[in-house]
Amino acid sequence: MERLGTGIGWRPEIADAVERMPGIDWVEAVAENVCPGHLPASLLRLRERGVTVVPHGVSLGLGGADRPDEGRLAALAERAEVLGSPLVTEHIAFVRAGGALTATPHLEAGHLLPVPRTRDALDVLCENVRIAQDALPVPLAVENIAALLAWPGEEMTEGQFLYELADRTGVRLLIDVANLHTNHVNRGEDPAEALAELPLEAVAYVHVAGGFARDGVWHDSHAHPVPQPVLDILTDLASRVRPPGVLLERDENFPAPAELESELTAIRRAVEAGAVERVKTEVRATAYALAARRPEPVRAARAGGAHGTGAATGDPVAAGGRATHTVRATAHRTAASTLPSGRPAGVSGAEGAEEARERLGLAQAALLSALVAGTPVPEGFDRVRIGVQARALAAKRADVVAKVAPELPEILGPEYRPAFLGYAQARPMTGGYRHDALAFAAHLLAAGLPGDPVARRELREWWLDRSGPKPRSGRPAHRLARATRRVLLRR
Repeated sequence: MERLGTGIGWRPEIADAVERMPGIDWVEAVAENVCPGHLPASLLRLRERGVTVVPHGVSLGLGGADRPDEGRLAALAERAEVLGSPLVTEHIAFVRAGGALTATPHLEAGHLLPVPRTRDALDVLCENVRIAQDALPVPLAVENIAALLAWPGEEMTEGQFLYELADRTGVRLLIDVANLHTNHVNRGEDPAEALAELPLEAVAYVHVAGGFARDGVWHDSHAHPVPQPVLDILTDLASRVRPPGVLLERDENFPAPAELESELTAIRRAVEAGAVERVKTEVRATAYALAARRPEPVRAARAGGAHGTGAATGDPVAAGGRATHTVRATAHRTAASTLPSGRPAGVSGAEGAEEARERLGLAQAALLSALVAGTPVPEGFDRVRIGVQARALAAKRADVVAKVAPELPEILGPEYRPAFLGYAQARPMTGGYRHDALAFAAHLLAAGLPGDPVARRELREWWLDRSGPKPRSGRPAHRLARATRRVLLRR
């Protein structure tokens, strides 16, 4: 695997600062925000300096029940080629559900949602990953995601699930240590056990990000400083394997460049601390291996001490603790391989695969409908956590619509957010965010809102100007607004 070094997530808001930062070996850009025919000047300058650019997809939905969309795959492939990237990355998540497969309404989550760690979900994910690998010109790496809720009836741990995925498909892994921390807080999962179960040789690179606690859960916000527990998990990972690359993610609430550089320094130190521990472990293992080869009398003479006994008998604890992790991981993998598939007896092959997709699709559609359409919570889910996740999805939706259509919060002022959240409660997203912005504006106008006649007239003009096949107005102000918007969307 190509060594990437230390990187940072490239975002338009910090593009200039990223170009001036010392020690940046590579950057990662959200694939959907990059237009291949109009690459941002900042990314072009970085590439000319030899800085690697990796496209990071967020909308493919590899963990969904449907097969990956050919158009989205083609777009991801095009970005990899235009950027000259050594790999592309996506998420182990589902982002939409319903539709023809389940004969239920099509719904968009607008965010990454966790897949159940079941044999059905793993089988579907493996096939989807293979389809994506065949369509992409460079290797694919997939990222573990943060979760606010847990699926009932899961059959594997996260480590087992990721191990089997990598083992069956050869896909690389993008390990997000902030997401391991999130799942530790929200689901009680031990990050060290997850790392012990992973195929570390498959790690492509590592994400590091910040978050915050609210409603009794940890939110992976990418808008706050990286906390020490996340850095500690990074050190643990680096004590087990040398990560090919480590990247700081920040999506909003951007601090001063000096603060970002300070976080990068802390990340480097965490990796260095892990490297020191890794070397110590390797030295201890070498010493114990040499001791084990000594003649029997010498080994017996050294058997009196605790460490000597461990070395003589092959005690994995004495060998720096890593053998213990290996034994535990092997046991977990064996257990995972014997779990039932969930398929009815006698069903296999293509028929069984399609039935697995249908079962997964129905389960995901029921969950997503409860989250975005207010339908009953499926049996086995924590209702409180469903409420927290539903509010988080609505808030994320409001934030993104405000970025995609910045005129809406300008026209509506303080009324924008409560009006949008009220709209979103009963009207799930069925298309992209631009479609969502238009539907929101149409909803307000149909209800005779906003109350201020000037704002209502501006909103109507805005909606008419964007809902038709081409802009209605040729006035200079409208042309300037459209030109500005095009530039922002290309960045």
